[in-house]
Amino acid sequence: MIKPPMVSKHLLITGVTGFLGGAIVAELLGTEAAPNMSFFVRAKNKIEGLMRVQANLARFNVDEQKINTLSPGQVICGDFEYLDELEHSTRLTTVTHVINCAALATFSNSPKIWPVNVEGTFAFAALVHRRAKLERFVQVGTAMSCGPNVISPVQEVWGSPADIEEHLVPYTASKLEAEEKLRTELPTLPLLVVRPSIIVGHTVLGCGPSGSIFWVFRMAHALKQFTCDLAECIDVVPVDYCASVLIKLTFKTQLKHSLYHVSASLDSCRFDEIDVAYARAAGLAPMGKNYRKIAVDDLAGLAGQCEEQLGIINRRLLVRALKLYGAFAELHFVFDNRRLLEEGLRAPMRLVDYIDRCVVSSAEIGIQEQMASDFK
Repeated sequence: MIKPPMVSKHLLITGVTGFLGGAIVAELLGTEAAPNMSFFVRAKNKIEGLMRVQANLARFNVDEQKINTLSPGQVICGDFEYLDELEHSTRLTTVTHVINCAALATFSNSPKIWPVNVEGTFAFAALVHRRAKLERFVQVGTAMSCGPNVISPVQEVWGSPADIEEHLVPYTASKLEAEEKLRTELPTLPLLVVRPSIIVGHTVLGCGPSGSIFWVFRMAHALKQFTCDLAECIDVVPVDYCASVLIKLTFKTQLKHSLYHVSASLDSCRFDEIDVAYARAAGLAPMGKNYRKIAVDDLAGLAGQCEEQLGIINRRLLVRALKLYGAFAELHFVFDNRRLLEEGLRAPMRLVDYIDRCVVSSAEIGIQEQMASDFK
């Protein structure tokens, strides 16, 4: 069967001013899909919305000529709490595919998490389902929506809302609840759920587009202490790989499943591998035997050492951040990715093979600045 040309598809993308959404647009610019993209952007008007999209694309080193091919007409203004312009947009009636990257992606306890990530996501999906000609609605979740009480490797299965109270942070609980609400209350929505594992850096640009999560590796290496053994693994994928996979799954005519992990799975890096690769890139000695595993409750005592090693940091935020990431690290989950490989998609580049780019691109950026993207 001949695959229909992508030019006949109309893709609506949310979250395009963020890390993953920006990587998706950067990947598609210059392709036949680009003129048929629309962007749902929080902005006062289309010009401002376009400028926000273009500014984010510049962080991905996208060629200026490609950036300038985008037009204000591709922008629909609004957010998940304000859908009026989307409701009346004529562009929406021709949308065939949606990639929903938008969410309040934070490890803080923001009161907006549930209104945006659950109620807002559902209202958006219901509106698009009602007015567009949908062939596929891709909901980007998180592999950590499994909660802490599962066995690794974590399987690609639907979660149970009954487990929500066990989640370490409201964000992961909200992503699970959004999936369940879409599945059960919009049963005719052509839903595809894609759950990335931990997204860190870009295989070419390192932390240029975003330093999200990478600051944890920097801090652990500087302090030579954290909550995991060096022999344990962490499941990490680069943002450009995740974007490429999402695009392929969005437009693949036939899929075997409605839920996929985007993960490194059994190819995940051990912390001792990361230690060696990080040290080599930074021109330092590996931690090796100088590294000490500590309990989550002991992390609060590291705040003073952090300032000595890394400069002035918001201590309260730092302690909260360390405890959260320390608790996640203690789980040492990897996420099964067999479904993705069975679709013919390749495995991701391992963190140790591009961590040098992350180290170099972070050299002039403070830890607190990198933390900011994870604690909005």
